Amino acid sequence: MQIEILKSKIHHAVITEANLHYIGSLTLDEDLMDAASMVEYEKIQIVNMNNGERIETYLIKGKRGTGVCCLNGPAARKGEVGDVVIVLSYGLIPAIEAINWSPVIVFPGKDNLLTQ
Repeated sequence: MQIEILKSKIHHAVITEANLHYIGSLTLDEDLMDAASMVEYEKIQIVNMNNGERIETYLIKGKRGTGVCCLNGPAARKGEVGDVVIVLSYGLIPAIEAINWSPVIVFPGKDNLLTQ
């Protein structure tokens, strides 16, 4: 049996932009994506700590080192600049492997940048 399990999590990123007039997605600093083992166009869930919204969308690479976390398209209605969000991705694994599974968890620092 396969189960869906948390693959990776970016905990407490801050929304830096919201662009309603875009096709849709979350633009995220590529450094954060790499650190969390997330890839462009991967399905993600965004949980907004400020308003409780939970949305599903996909990732688009943002410029490295910028800390960008931009809600695009309809997702722009689900958060405001300055809101704190959690970005989650999931994967399928055999249930037996879930016993020893550990997701990748990234804690961005100031301005959504990785700390050393």
